[in-house]
Amino acid sequence: MSELLNFNYPPEQAVERVTFFADVILPLPLPKLYTYRIPFEMNDEVMVGARVIVQFGAKKVLSCIVAEIHQNAPADYQAKYILDVLDDKPIITTPQLKLFKWIADYYMCTLGEVINAALPSALKLSSESRIQLHPHYNPEEDELILAPQEEKIIYALQHNQALTFTDIGNLLQIKSYHKFIKSLIQKEAIIIYEQVSDKFSPKVVKKLRISEHFVQDEGMLEELFNQLAPQPKQLDVLLNYLQKVPVHQDIHLNFKGIEKSELTNSPHLSASSINTLIKKGVLEQFDQVVSRFPVEHQAKLLPMTLSEHQAKAKDEILGLFKEKDTVLLHGVTGSGKTEVYIDLIKHALDGGGQVLYLLPEIALTAQIVQRLMKVFGEKLGVYHSKFSDNERAEVWQGILSGRFQVVVGVRSSVFLPFHDLSLIIIDEEHEASYKQYDPAPRYNARETALMMAHLQGAKTLLGSATPSVETYYNCKTGRWGLVEMHKRFGEAQLPEIELVNTREEQHRKNMHSHFSGKLLTAIEERLNRKEQVILFQNRRGYAPFISCDECSWIPKCKHCAVSLSYHKYNNELRCHYCGYHERMPHDCPACGATTLKSMGFGTEKVEDELKLMLPSADVQRMDLDTTKKKNSYQQIIADFETGKTNVLVGTQMVTKGLDFEHVSLVGILNADTIINFPDFRAHERAYQLFVQVSGRAGRKEKPGAVIIQTRDPLQPIFRKVRSNDYLSLYEHEIEERLRFGYPPFVRMIKVTVKHVDERTSENAAIVLAKDLTDRLGKQQVLGPEVPYIFKIRNLFLQEVHIKLPRETTNLRSAKGQIAQAIFNLKLLPDFKDVRIVADVDPV
Repeated sequence: MSELLNFNYPPEQAVERVTFFADVILPLPLPKLYTYRIPFEMNDEVMVGARVIVQFGAKKVLSCIVAEIHQNAPADYQAKYILDVLDDKPIITTPQLKLFKWIADYYMCTLGEVINAALPSALKLSSESRIQLHPHYNPEEDELILAPQEEKIIYALQHNQALTFTDIGNLLQIKSYHKFIKSLIQKEAIIIYEQVSDKFSPKVVKKLRISEHFVQDEGMLEELFNQLAPQPKQLDVLLNYLQKVPVHQDIHLNFKGIEKSELTNSPHLSASSINTLIKKGVLEQFDQVVSRFPVEHQAKLLPMTLSEHQAKAKDEILGLFKEKDTVLLHGVTGSGKTEVYIDLIKHALDGGGQVLYLLPEIALTAQIVQRLMKVFGEKLGVYHSKFSDNERAEVWQGILSGRFQVVVGVRSSVFLPFHDLSLIIIDEEHEASYKQYDPAPRYNARETALMMAHLQGAKTLLGSATPSVETYYNCKTGRWGLVEMHKRFGEAQLPEIELVNTREEQHRKNMHSHFSGKLLTAIEERLNRKEQVILFQNRRGYAPFISCDECSWIPKCKHCAVSLSYHKYNNELRCHYCGYHERMPHDCPACGATTLKSMGFGTEKVEDELKLMLPSADVQRMDLDTTKKKNSYQQIIADFETGKTNVLVGTQMVTKGLDFEHVSLVGILNADTIINFPDFRAHERAYQLFVQVSGRAGRKEKPGAVIIQTRDPLQPIFRKVRSNDYLSLYEHEIEERLRFGYPPFVRMIKVTVKHVDERTSENAAIVLAKDLTDRLGKQQVLGPEVPYIFKIRNLFLQEVHIKLPRETTNLRSAKGQIAQAIFNLKLLPDFKDVRIVADVDPV
């Protein structure tokens, strides 16, 4: 909507009446809620969970969410009036509001930041101050004395319907332009208004049908044919319509009509003839609101039947749900966990509840949605960031209306307005992708979903072949239930895993660029047998960096302390942290030499070299660069599923739950970089990645093989991967974490200090760490320290790590102390511009 909003209300009438106030959540990082006065005529319209429009500050008009309604006027300021109400029913449910408050409290952010992340953009309103000519002012006739700057503004408004404040500043090329706007308001030459646009709009299609009086009587329709006989093109349109809509068989079919595009897109029909029939009243054009998620009518499928071990797992899960709210399904890759999920979803829907099915990556939704759509049809909604604003808003509204009973989505799906949730499934629960890094709220969707289930009385099923250490610990200590599936579905066997020592292969001169002879031969054999191959390299781009052979110059990002990665496809150097990019130089800027070489390799180089070595291979790449477009995931996966491509090269995206029946070989090109990452979770993550990507090989009756290239085949992690020995990994990791004080025995909070000046950042971190140590104790505070990448987006970073023992720490009190220390630091004049970010449970 777009309208003039009047900010001035008449004085209170003498009649005594009840005055209500509303605490609202503004979509801004504000520490407190603001209180607004509800106009008497809106008393019955304003509801908790609905959107209202308010004026904030001198210029801004914002939409916000009503959090509470009461009769207590604010003590410190005079409450402004709510300007308008946007919703006739709440768009945020009571359980949602409770969840949002928990997120703000637990992840140490504001409710405004949570609302800003939760609501689709189409349900948030944009607002900017604008000026236009006063309706009663005529510049040609009214003789006002205007300053030269004022004349410029009036002249611009004569040629533009409205201008923003920014437009005025650019027009006058001065900073202090507000006085001229104020002067023109006093002279009644202009008015200020706020243009507020409700972004959500339903999808509307134009449809056609024959005007009703022609189909009520067969004689009228015959007469119409006679009248159109001299106009063969118009007659063709009518006959084409009747072929698509046989009204002679059922007159009611005409009411629904057909989409106008079905006729206009036909090469045999004249668009002008269609429009002529509309003008004559033969065809009636009308608009119809349609879903952005049309369900294709599919053949009725036979009921899905679980295997014996799948049925046993399902029964065990339902049995555990009687006494526990959370259960882990620990099943080896290919054990058929998805079929168990589907059966449990059916069970939940039969009980009248809603279901949320969480996945860690958008790439996974393409395959899963196809399977679920065949079972649940139009009850299924899909929610992720590749959808447009309007598509996400439609899913939001569809859940509120009850249209979608099952939702498949990525981490942001935990914000959706479920009101009768009975089951949450978190597939691949170990994945770090469930954690939001920037901006706030820095939530973990797994932990948030667990709280969501608690608030709605729902059950949670976690699923993984390689559970996180924390999750398995909760099962082993009896807090959560545990169900295990040790067999692959059907007759499928776990793949054979072979290690190739690339150090020895190089000595024998048996390396072909980054491919060992054994891996290349294995790929060729599979391609000759019409089988498929997945190659995993955990780095995108062509090469991690380039270097000058003469002077060793390496190009660095201008804004971050990292080298620029080479992307051959765009012939550019790119920073993977801030997005800065520049053209690939022809010669070295430092010494002028032309001997620039790429160092290391990424997925783009793997794809490029494989096409040269094996020209008969149809190679496709799946990484962040090739999946930027909305439907690129689906297209890449569809091409691989149908055999259009037979080698898929990818980053971690190819490791997560994708199921391709013709894949018989998986190659891991450089395992060492994953194992040797400086993080206490490095071995756990390496094991998870190797097992997950290995699980893509050998489904159904075809035996699979995995070839891992490494310079250190004696690394203990490989023995655990080859024997699929998760328990051994868990026992080693849990002992290490107990000894050195890491999760699950402590809660960790990482506080990052950022500033454009390196010394200021360092000094601020030292002061903060001292205050935190005084409050929490020396054993609980580590640092400050400079992170591995110490500069991102022109800001120098320092980190302070806080460890809070689970058994002895009052978490709420400790977070209060951390928040107070951060607040005190910001009060110091030297550090008022320092940015401080608290990340609870970093991964």
